[in-house]
Amino acid sequence: MLRRGDRGGGAGGGYRRSGVIRPRCLLLLLLLVTGCADTALPYATARAPRHVQQVSVPLPEGPPLRAVLALPDGPATGATIIALHGCGGLARPERTLRLPLRESDWAARLTEAGHPVLFPDSFGSRGLGEACGVRGFPAGPLVRRGDVHAAAAWAAAQPWARPGGAVLLGWSHGGSTALTGIAEPLPPGLIQAAIAYYPGCFEIGRAAPWRPAAPVLMLLGGADNWTPAAECRALAARSPDRLEQVTYPGAHHGFDAPGGTIRNRTLPNGRMVTVGSDSAARDASMQRVVAYLAARAGAQR
Repeated sequence: MLRRGDRGGGAGGGYRRSGVIRPRCLLLLLLLVTGCADTALPYATARAPRHVQQVSVPLPEGPPLRAVLALPDGPATGATIIALHGCGGLARPERTLRLPLRESDWAARLTEAGHPVLFPDSFGSRGLGEACGVRGFPAGPLVRRGDVHAAAAWAAAQPWARPGGAVLLGWSHGGSTALTGIAEPLPPGLIQAAIAYYPGCFEIGRAAPWRPAAPVLMLLGGADNWTPAAECRALAARSPDRLEQVTYPGAHHGFDAPGGTIRNRTLPNGRMVTVGSDSAARDASMQRVVAYLAARAGAQR
Protein backbone atom coordinates (compact mmCIF):
# COMPACT_ATOMS: atom_id res chain seq x y z
CA MET A 1 0.00 0.00 0.00
CA LEU A 2 1.27 3.47 -0.92
CA ARG A 3 0.39 6.63 0.90
CA ARG A 4 1.15 10.25 0.21
CA GLY A 5 3.61 11.59 2.78
CA ASP A 6 3.85 15.30 3.56
CA ARG A 7 7.43 15.50 4.78
CA GLY A 8 8.31 18.97 3.54
CA GLY A 9 11.54 20.06 1.92
CA GLY A 10 13.66 18.87 4.83
CA ALA A 11 12.95 15.23 4.12
CA GLY A 12 11.43 15.21 0.66
CA GLY A 13 7.72 14.56 0.44
CA GLY A 14 6.44 11.73 -1.66
CA TYR A 15 4.87 8.32 -1.79
CA ARG A 16 5.89 6.06 1.08
CA ARG A 17 5.58 2.30 1.44
CA SER A 18 4.21 0.87 4.66
CA GLY A 19 5.99 -2.48 4.21
CA VAL A 20 8.98 -3.88 2.35
CA ILE A 21 10.62 -1.76 -0.35
CA ARG A 22 9.33 -2.91 -3.73
CA PRO A 23 10.75 -0.45 -6.25
CA ARG A 24 9.32 -2.14 -9.35
CA CYS A 25 5.77 -1.52 -8.07
CA LEU A 26 6.59 2.09 -7.26
CA LEU A 27 8.14 2.58 -10.69
CA LEU A 28 5.08 1.11 -12.40
CA LEU A 29 2.81 3.53 -10.55
CA LEU A 30 5.00 6.48 -11.49
CA LEU A 31 5.05 5.47 -15.13
CA LEU A 32 1.25 5.22 -15.15
CA VAL A 33 0.90 8.64 -13.57
CA THR A 34 3.49 10.32 -15.82
CA GLY A 35 2.99 8.32 -18.97
CA CYS A 36 2.12 11.43 -21.00
CA ALA A 37 5.36 13.21 -20.06
CA ASP A 38 7.93 13.96 -22.73
CA THR A 39 10.35 11.04 -22.48
CA ALA A 40 13.05 13.13 -24.17
CA LEU A 41 13.45 15.03 -20.91
CA PRO A 42 15.76 12.88 -18.74
CA TYR A 43 14.70 14.48 -15.45
CA ALA A 44 10.99 14.98 -16.10
CA THR A 45 9.72 11.92 -14.23
CA ALA A 46 10.62 10.09 -11.04
CA ARG A 47 12.29 6.70 -11.05
CA ALA A 48 12.97 3.91 -8.57
CA PRO A 49 16.19 1.90 -8.07
CA ARG A 50 16.24 -1.75 -9.09
CA HIS A 51 18.44 -3.30 -6.40
CA VAL A 52 17.67 -2.13 -2.86
CA GLN A 53 18.39 -3.74 0.49
CA GLN A 54 18.56 -2.81 4.17
CA VAL A 55 22.00 -3.03 5.78
CA SER A 56 23.54 -2.29 9.16
CA VAL A 57 26.43 0.16 9.58
CA PRO A 58 28.46 -0.19 12.80
CA LEU A 59 29.34 2.88 14.82
CA PRO A 60 32.40 3.27 17.08
CA GLU A 61 30.03 3.54 20.05
CA GLY A 62 26.43 2.51 20.54
CA PRO A 63 23.99 0.56 18.37
CA PRO A 64 24.60 0.37 14.62
CA LEU A 65 22.85 2.53 12.06
CA ARG A 66 20.24 0.96 9.86
CA ALA A 67 20.65 2.04 6.27
CA VAL A 68 19.29 1.51 2.76
CA LEU A 69 21.74 0.39 0.08
CA ALA A 70 21.05 0.71 -3.65
CA LEU A 71 23.45 -0.97 -6.08
CA PRO A 72 23.98 -0.66 -9.85
CA ASP A 73 23.00 -3.51 -12.17
CA GLY A 74 26.64 -4.40 -12.77
CA PRO A 75 30.02 -3.57 -11.22
CA ALA A 76 30.33 -0.05 -9.81
CA THR A 77 31.91 2.40 -12.24
CA GLY A 78 31.59 5.44 -10.00
CA ALA A 79 32.36 6.39 -6.42
CA THR A 80 30.08 5.33 -3.59
CA ILE A 81 27.53 8.01 -2.70
CA ILE A 82 26.71 8.51 0.99
CA ALA A 83 23.22 10.04 0.73
CA LEU A 84 22.09 12.06 3.75
CA HIS A 85 18.39 12.52 4.49
CA GLY A 86 16.74 15.77 5.47
CA CYS A 87 15.14 16.77 8.75
CA GLY A 88 12.25 14.35 8.24
CA GLY A 89 14.53 11.31 8.36
CA LEU A 90 13.96 8.13 6.39
CA ALA A 91 11.39 6.40 8.60
CA ARG A 92 10.21 6.57 12.18
CA PRO A 93 11.84 4.00 14.47
CA GLU A 94 8.77 1.77 14.62
CA ARG A 95 8.36 1.64 10.85
CA THR A 96 10.08 -0.31 8.09
CA LEU A 97 12.97 1.60 6.57
CA ARG A 98 12.20 2.89 3.08
CA LEU A 99 13.19 5.69 0.73
CA PRO A 100 10.99 8.75 0.22
CA LEU A 101 10.19 9.60 -3.40
CA ARG A 102 12.96 12.16 -3.83
CA GLU A 103 15.64 9.88 -2.39
CA SER A 104 14.31 6.91 -4.39
CA ASP A 105 14.47 8.95 -7.58
CA TRP A 106 18.04 10.02 -6.86
CA ALA A 107 19.06 6.45 -6.02
CA ALA A 108 17.74 5.27 -9.40
CA ARG A 109 19.62 7.93 -11.34
CA LEU A 110 22.87 7.46 -9.44
CA THR A 111 22.86 3.67 -9.70
CA GLU A 112 22.12 3.97 -13.42
CA ALA A 113 25.30 6.08 -13.61
CA GLY A 114 27.27 3.30 -11.88
CA HIS A 115 27.29 4.60 -8.30
CA PRO A 116 26.45 2.50 -5.24
CA VAL A 117 24.29 4.65 -2.96
CA LEU A 118 24.10 4.25 0.83
CA PHE A 119 21.41 6.05 2.87
CA PRO A 120 22.25 5.91 6.61
CA ASP A 121 19.26 6.55 8.88
CA SER A 122 20.56 8.88 11.58
CA PHE A 123 17.20 9.52 13.26
CA GLY A 124 15.18 6.29 13.27
CA SER A 125 18.27 4.30 14.25
CA ARG A 126 18.42 6.36 17.44
CA GLY A 127 14.69 6.10 18.16
CA LEU A 128 14.11 9.68 17.01
CA GLY A 129 11.39 11.26 14.88
CA GLU A 130 11.64 14.39 12.75
CA ALA A 131 14.07 17.21 13.44
CA CYS A 132 12.24 19.86 11.40
CA GLY A 133 11.89 23.00 13.48
CA VAL A 134 12.84 21.20 16.71
CA ARG A 135 15.22 23.13 18.95
CA GLY A 136 18.04 21.15 20.59
CA PHE A 137 17.50 18.05 18.45
CA PRO A 138 19.96 15.39 19.70
CA ALA A 139 21.19 14.25 16.27
CA GLY A 140 22.32 17.47 14.64
CA PRO A 141 24.85 17.77 11.81
CA LEU A 142 27.83 17.54 14.19
CA VAL A 143 26.54 14.24 15.58
CA ARG A 144 25.78 13.05 12.07
CA ARG A 145 29.38 13.79 11.05
CA GLY A 146 30.30 10.62 12.91
CA ASP A 147 27.58 8.74 11.02
CA VAL A 148 29.00 10.01 7.73
CA HIS A 149 32.51 8.82 8.50
CA ALA A 150 31.29 5.44 9.77
CA ALA A 151 29.15 4.95 6.66
CA ALA A 152 32.01 5.91 4.34
CA ALA A 153 34.42 3.56 6.14
CA TRP A 154 31.91 0.69 6.04
CA ALA A 155 31.25 1.25 2.35
CA ALA A 156 34.96 1.35 1.52
CA ALA A 157 35.35 -2.15 2.96
CA GLN A 158 32.64 -3.67 0.75
CA PRO A 159 33.52 -5.66 -2.38
CA TRP A 160 31.41 -3.43 -4.63
CA ALA A 161 33.21 -0.19 -3.66
CA ARG A 162 35.73 1.56 -5.87
CA PRO A 163 38.83 3.03 -4.20
CA GLY A 164 39.31 6.74 -3.78
CA GLY A 165 36.73 7.63 -1.14
CA ALA A 166 33.01 8.34 -1.05
CA VAL A 167 31.07 11.36 -2.24
CA LEU A 168 28.53 12.93 0.14
CA LEU A 169 25.12 14.01 -1.15
CA GLY A 170 22.75 15.65 1.30
CA TRP A 171 19.48 17.60 1.36
CA SER A 172 18.69 20.40 3.83
CA HIS A 173 19.63 18.97 7.27
CA GLY A 174 21.56 16.34 5.31
CA GLY A 175 23.19 19.09 3.26
CA SER A 176 24.41 20.70 6.48
CA THR A 177 25.62 17.25 7.52
CA ALA A 178 27.53 16.94 4.26
CA LEU A 179 29.29 20.22 5.06
CA THR A 180 30.23 19.11 8.57
CA GLY A 181 31.17 15.65 7.28
CA ILE A 182 33.71 17.01 4.81
CA ALA A 183 35.17 19.63 7.14
CA GLU A 184 38.81 19.50 8.17
CA PRO A 185 40.27 17.40 9.67
CA LEU A 186 39.31 14.41 7.55
CA PRO A 187 40.86 10.92 7.48
CA PRO A 188 42.87 10.53 4.24
CA GLY A 189 41.05 8.82 1.38
CA LEU A 190 37.70 8.61 3.20
CA ILE A 191 35.70 11.29 1.34
CA GLN A 192 36.63 12.87 -1.98
CA ALA A 193 33.84 15.44 -2.50
CA ALA A 194 30.45 16.62 -1.23
CA ILE A 195 27.25 17.92 -2.83
CA ALA A 196 24.86 19.85 -0.61
CA TYR A 197 21.33 20.75 -1.67
CA TYR A 198 19.96 23.84 0.16
CA PRO A 199 21.92 23.26 3.40
CA GLY A 200 21.55 25.39 6.48
CA CYS A 201 24.76 27.42 6.63
CA PHE A 202 24.13 29.80 9.53
CA GLU A 203 25.48 27.62 12.35
CA ILE A 204 28.32 26.29 10.21
CA GLY A 205 29.27 29.84 9.24
CA ARG A 206 29.51 30.77 12.91
CA ALA A 207 31.92 27.90 13.61
CA ALA A 208 35.46 29.19 13.30
CA PRO A 209 37.44 27.97 11.61
CA TRP A 210 35.40 25.91 9.13
CA ARG A 211 37.06 24.74 5.96
CA PRO A 212 36.22 21.82 3.64
CA ALA A 213 38.92 19.18 3.28
CA ALA A 214 37.80 18.38 -0.30
CA PRO A 215 35.75 20.01 -3.07
CA VAL A 216 32.14 20.95 -2.31
CA LEU A 217 29.24 21.87 -4.60
CA MET A 218 26.27 23.71 -3.03
CA LEU A 219 22.98 23.96 -4.92
CA LEU A 220 20.75 26.70 -3.52
CA GLY A 221 17.27 28.14 -4.04
CA GLY A 222 17.14 31.87 -4.59
CA ALA A 223 13.68 32.07 -2.97
CA ASP A 224 14.50 29.66 -0.11
CA ASN A 225 13.18 31.14 3.16
CA TRP A 226 13.97 28.02 5.23
CA THR A 227 17.73 27.82 4.65
CA PRO A 228 18.51 31.14 2.93
CA ALA A 229 20.98 31.05 0.06
CA ALA A 230 22.75 34.24 1.18
CA GLU A 231 24.21 32.52 4.25
CA CYS A 232 25.65 29.73 2.09
CA ARG A 233 27.03 32.15 -0.47
CA ALA A 234 28.87 33.92 2.35
CA LEU A 235 30.24 30.55 3.48
CA ALA A 236 31.37 29.75 -0.07
CA ALA A 237 33.23 33.05 -0.25
CA ARG A 238 35.44 31.90 2.63
CA SER A 239 36.78 28.90 0.67
CA PRO A 240 36.54 29.87 -3.02
CA ASP A 241 39.21 27.34 -3.99
CA ARG A 242 37.17 24.38 -2.72
CA LEU A 243 33.55 25.49 -2.42
CA GLU A 244 31.43 26.13 -5.50
CA GLN A 245 27.84 27.36 -5.24
CA VAL A 246 25.03 27.65 -7.75
CA THR A 247 21.87 29.60 -6.91
CA TYR A 248 18.66 29.00 -8.88
CA PRO A 249 16.57 32.21 -8.95
CA GLY A 250 12.99 31.78 -7.78
CA ALA A 251 13.53 28.22 -6.52
CA HIS A 252 12.23 27.32 -3.07
CA HIS A 253 13.43 24.81 -0.49
CA GLY A 254 13.09 21.27 -1.83
CA PHE A 255 13.26 22.39 -5.47
CA ASP A 256 14.72 19.07 -6.70
CA ALA A 257 11.72 17.03 -5.50
CA PRO A 258 10.00 15.22 -8.41
CA GLY A 259 6.73 17.10 -8.72
CA GLY A 260 4.62 18.73 -6.05
CA THR A 261 3.15 22.19 -5.63
CA ILE A 262 4.66 25.16 -3.84
CA ARG A 263 3.14 25.30 -0.35
CA ASN A 264 3.62 26.91 3.04
CA ARG A 265 4.56 24.83 6.05
CA THR A 266 4.44 25.84 9.69
CA LEU A 267 7.24 24.25 11.72
CA PRO A 268 6.89 23.15 15.38
CA ASN A 269 8.78 26.28 16.45
CA GLY A 270 6.11 28.45 14.81
CA ARG A 271 8.17 29.49 11.82
CA MET A 272 6.42 29.44 8.44
CA VAL A 273 8.49 28.34 5.44
CA THR A 274 7.80 27.66 1.78
CA VAL A 275 8.70 24.38 0.09
CA GLY A 276 8.13 22.83 -3.30
CA SER A 277 9.56 21.63 -6.57
CA ASP A 278 10.86 23.82 -9.38
CA SER A 279 11.12 21.92 -12.67
CA ALA A 280 13.74 24.19 -14.23
CA ALA A 281 15.95 24.20 -11.13
CA ARG A 282 15.47 20.44 -10.69
CA ASP A 283 16.56 19.70 -14.26
CA ALA A 284 19.49 22.11 -14.22
CA SER A 285 20.76 20.99 -10.82
CA MET A 286 20.55 17.30 -11.70
CA GLN A 287 22.54 17.90 -14.86
CA ARG A 288 25.08 19.82 -12.77
CA VAL A 289 25.38 16.92 -10.30
CA VAL A 290 25.85 14.37 -13.10
CA ALA A 291 28.61 16.50 -14.63
CA TYR A 292 30.23 17.12 -11.24
CA LEU A 293 30.33 13.41 -10.45
CA ALA A 294 31.62 12.53 -13.91
CA ALA A 295 34.46 15.01 -13.50
CA ARG A 296 35.39 14.26 -9.89
CA ALA A 297 34.20 10.77 -8.97
CA GLY A 298 35.02 8.60 -11.96
CA ALA A 299 31.45 8.05 -13.13
CA GLN A 300 31.04 6.48 -16.54
CA ARG A 301 27.92 7.77 -18.29
